[in-house]
Amino acid sequence: MFDIGWAELLIVGVVALIVVGPKDLPRMFAALGRFTGKARGMAREFQRAMDDAAKETGVAETAKDLRDMTSKKNLGLDRIEEAAKKFETWDPVKSGRAKPSADASPGSETAKLAEKKAAEAEGRRAAKAEAPAAGTAAKATPKPKAAPKTKAASKAKPASKPKAAAKPKAKTGNT
Repeated sequence: MFDIGWAELLIVGVVALIVVGPKDLPRMFAALGRFTGKARGMAREFQRAMDDAAKETGVAETAKDLRDMTSKKNLGLDRIEEAAKKFETWDPVKSGRAKPSADASPGSETAKLAEKKAAEAEGRRAAKAEAPAAGTAAKATPKPKAAPKTKAASKAKPASKPKAAAKPKAKTGNT
């Protein structure tokens, strides 16, 4: 409450010695002691009266109920803390969901999982290699987008397509 250090007390003592004098100083300190004792006693009595009034009105029970309602268990925070601890201590190698390490033994589960994934990847690569070349060329060239139709364009008659010129037949060696 009051922040009084040793230096401040020393200064107060020297000033009291000069103002009160060495003859009356012990009586003044005795009176000061009695005054502080009475003040502390009154503070204790006031505190007890407030505690008794709080007990009579049920404030302590209400405070306990409020603490219980907002406890970690009732809010579900204890489950969240448990999940966080499990996540922090989770080891992906032990659960079998991680990539196998270089020193995995050939018969272990991680090695079997790695072999299975490698075989699946090889199968996908082989399927891509067997795809026809024409199909990939057709996919590579994008189709031009049609212009959006307007009301005027939808009412107009479509223009006739120009006829293609007849191609000469190729000569065969059997004439």
